[in-house]
Amino acid sequence: MTQSVIRVLITDDHAIVRQGLRALLATEPDIEVVGEASNGAEAVAAADRLQPDVILMDLVMPQMGGVEAIRRITARWPAARILVLTSFAADDQVFPAIKAGAFGYLLKDTSSEELVRGIHDVYRGALALEPTIAHKVLRELAHPGGRSPTPDALTEREGEVLRLLATGLSNQAIADQLQVAEATVRTHVSNILGKLHLASRTQAALYALREGLASLDDADMSS
Repeated sequence: MTQSVIRVLITDDHAIVRQGLRALLATEPDIEVVGEASNGAEAVAAADRLQPDVILMDLVMPQMGGVEAIRRITARWPAARILVLTSFAADDQVFPAIKAGAFGYLLKDTSSEELVRGIHDVYRGALALEPTIAHKVLRELAHPGGRSPTPDALTEREGEVLRLLATGLSNQAIADQLQVAEATVRTHVSNILGKLHLASRTQAALYALREGLASLDDADMSS
């Protein structure tokens, strides 16, 4: 990417948290806070208006929670890069957020260095998961409910796309590497999600990790 500054939208219902995050990120020369939202509804409106590169998203907020906001933002803007930053690590918070399209999930007791690294990872399209969250999601994918995904359902090219997707590459970067049109990659990604019964690129990347199609080092997962 040629852009040198990552534009961030902060979403949290506590003003003191927003102020603290803004102060922290102000010390980073390549990160700019372009807006704040105090609930999910404000985040949806701000995302439409500002088109930030990364959205920091709390989950438990009045008026509209984070999961619903993630769902609405990704429905309007599929390329949105959303990093959950919350105090809650319960399954009923983690899995809906990932399914809704969050690229990362960090806890509020994470270090400032891990948060900044997570923002950079999500901006690049890589996963940014706090280790205990990553283990939860990988365990869930190891024992999926309903229809079980199988890599045998994928064509050879779809397998290539899945491996590259798991490393955090964008559709355009994958297209450049495979020397095909970006629209072709979009079609492959859609087919992969459908065949594996997955809901998002994040789930697809985690699935590739579980199946050994990519490694944590390839995915550059935050730790």
